[in-house]
Amino acid sequence: METPVIFEVQRELREALDRAVALEMGAGQGLPPATVEVPRDPAHGDFASNLALALAGRLGRSPRSLAQALAGRFDATGTRVRQLEVAGPGFLNFRLDPAWLGQALEQVLRLGRHYGRSDAGRGRRVLLEFVSANPTGPLVLVAGRAAAVGDALASALEWSGHRVEREYYVNDAGRQVELLARSLEARMEERLGRPAVIPEGGYPGEYLVDLADEALRDLGPGVLEDPGRLAILREYAVDRLVKSHREELEAYGVRFDTWFREAAFRRTGTVEEVLRLLEDRGVLYSREGAKWVASSRFGDDKDRVVVKSDGEYTYLLPDAAYHVDKLRRGHEKLINLWGPDHHGYIPRMQAVLESLGYPRGTLEILTVQWVRLLRGGDPVRLSKRGGVTILMRDLLEEAGTDAARFFFLMRSHDSPMDFDLDLARLKAAENPVYYVQYAHARISSILREAAGRDAGRPDTGLLTDPAELALARKLADLPAEVALAAELMEAHRLTRYATDLATAFHKFYDCCRVLGDDPALTRARLALVEASGIALRNTLGLLGVSAPARM
Repeated sequence: METPVIFEVQRELREALDRAVALEMGAGQGLPPATVEVPRDPAHGDFASNLALALAGRLGRSPRSLAQALAGRFDATGTRVRQLEVAGPGFLNFRLDPAWLGQALEQVLRLGRHYGRSDAGRGRRVLLEFVSANPTGPLVLVAGRAAAVGDALASALEWSGHRVEREYYVNDAGRQVELLARSLEARMEERLGRPAVIPEGGYPGEYLVDLADEALRDLGPGVLEDPGRLAILREYAVDRLVKSHREELEAYGVRFDTWFREAAFRRTGTVEEVLRLLEDRGVLYSREGAKWVASSRFGDDKDRVVVKSDGEYTYLLPDAAYHVDKLRRGHEKLINLWGPDHHGYIPRMQAVLESLGYPRGTLEILTVQWVRLLRGGDPVRLSKRGGVTILMRDLLEEAGTDAARFFFLMRSHDSPMDFDLDLARLKAAENPVYYVQYAHARISSILREAAGRDAGRPDTGLLTDPAELALARKLADLPAEVALAAELMEAHRLTRYATDLATAFHKFYDCCRVLGDDPALTRARLALVEASGIALRNTLGLLGVSAPARM
């Protein structure tokens, strides 16, 4: 895989900084390698390093004086550095020869739809489990957010060189699905004109009325007289609801590699095996007739019961076995997206895995916070199905897939968000997704108008206007942004990048006439336009958002 130009530049700077540290401190100090990042504010240079701030405390020196010393030792030979300055409390800011942007631009055009990919993950196998809504009702609003975040994060991991599997865990065992079967039974009795009551803790949603009609049609009324009716109804309801989840998610552009069924997994004996492993490792003990895992040794706030006094498993044991199974399938890193109501469950799950001998950090759990839907500035409730809050399908009908996915990805997954329906439906630049998509439509329009012109090799050295250079720089950043989104597990970085790229393009369009009288400059600017379209399409593709050619 071709190394992105931005990574080559960062490597050159890191190596030069490491040499400066060795000259200042002497070899063999065991100091960490230098970090070089893209500053958020372009006024701080093309690249920046906080190396002096990171080392100063360990070396007993002030950050600024250390930064000045390193700047004096810095040898720019073999790099593209034009200027190095010490800023603030001790940052090192680098300004480069703009020629590197021309090289990056040529790389965008050369790689096309593959631009933005890298091998930063070096083939590490990652399993990403997300959505995993209980199969007891339709998908609700927060599932749409989890699906958008999980799918974009999986794409970023793939593009940064990881081998990724997307998984949906179907929790089709336990009390909840038993209540689902009994609730369906009650609805079927009602549809036959017989008295029936939804069980306490059951599911009163009107979606079960439709499901009851389908069950009576498919299974026949006689199923209600069958001694094994609850098992039959449980399987029927779960299969139908999982099918609807799959269809809704696929319409949303989200596809899973694996739909993992808990009920089938429970029959494999893995849960019992994991219980024996806990005992063999000396982290299981008995108290008051129950079996406890000593999870407090591994970061949990207290020990946890895994087998109750009546012999029934708590949720923790089969969940631990499920994660062991994930790792046995060859995955090196597990990432789960859970709702905020599971926040307290995170440390105990991680502690149990660690108690089984897996390294800390093997399992990372991201919390996807709640969404509040607004219309006219006020909270709304779209669903008329009863028993639920807002259905995912209702939102998609109102706002559309592109707006839903883009809006869900504008904020960090761990922050609650307001989803403004009026803004999502607005066909104007105030709508963030419209603003970005319009940039791509404008690019497509320019390229259509330019069709048939001389397509000779562009001279990127002619791009000297600040707006041209700012746009070229934004194009150069894409591989680093994708890698950072994957490394930090921050899918919203890609939405921000798409918005920044669209802004840079709109500004360039306003400042620089593309189809002018100078053929050489026109070729260079058309190359910049074409590259912008490539980067924008690739980024929107990672987000699961379309890139329209006309609007």
